Amino acid sequence: MIKYAVIVAGGAGIRMGADLPKQFMLLKGKPVLYYSLKKFLEAYADIQIILVLPADYIGMGQEMVDTYFNNGAIRITGGGDTRFHSVKNGLTLATEESIIFVHDGVRCLVSKDLIHRCYEEAVRSGTAIPAIVSKDSIRLLTIEGNNVFDRNKVMLIQTPQTFQSNILLPAFRVDYQDKFTDEATVVEDQGIKISLVEGEENNIKITRPVDLLIAERILGESI
Repeated sequence: MIKYAVIVAGGAGIRMGADLPKQFMLLKGKPVLYYSLKKFLEAYADIQIILVLPADYIGMGQEMVDTYFNNGAIRITGGGDTRFHSVKNGLTLATEESIIFVHDGVRCLVSKDLIHRCYEEAVRSGTAIPAIVSKDSIRLLTIEGNNVFDRNKVMLIQTPQTFQSNILLPAFRVDYQDKFTDEATVVEDQGIKISLVEGEENNIKITRPVDLLIAERILGESI
């Protein structure tokens, strides 16, 4: 089946406290985005990648692609004001019946095994959302204060969130709502059941400077 990966890297990375968006910051000498792109290309030789970037950084993104990838499978488009709008922009380039991965560009430690698990579940059930159980104690805020909650019933959601195109593309024809925090919430709003797959502890999202240090250590251990 045809495969698309919409790699979303449309943010400015304000929490990193740097002038350069986090997706372009260097990790072991290469941009963070390099590792995400490389892993999807390694996972499936026939995959088509749609890279969504801030409009002001499309030129930098194209230079990165030309430097590291001799591959015509990567196309670049501009992002939007929110994640929803960035994904929606990327999906306009996914024109065929397919399996579509949507992945945070700064989850640069995603593994081929996770990509394959998501693909296989999406083929089987239509949707595949990677998730891990919380290791921390959980408390829910209430009007009276807060209450302890069973952490084994809380799942931490990751990407790549993966869907059959006949599910994802129609779901994104709706208008934006504040409750749309990821692709799963958009699809679920259409009354479609979401299937969870086992995520990975190392599949972290680079949001703070310390995350770069953690990612460097993990990459070092995997070599």
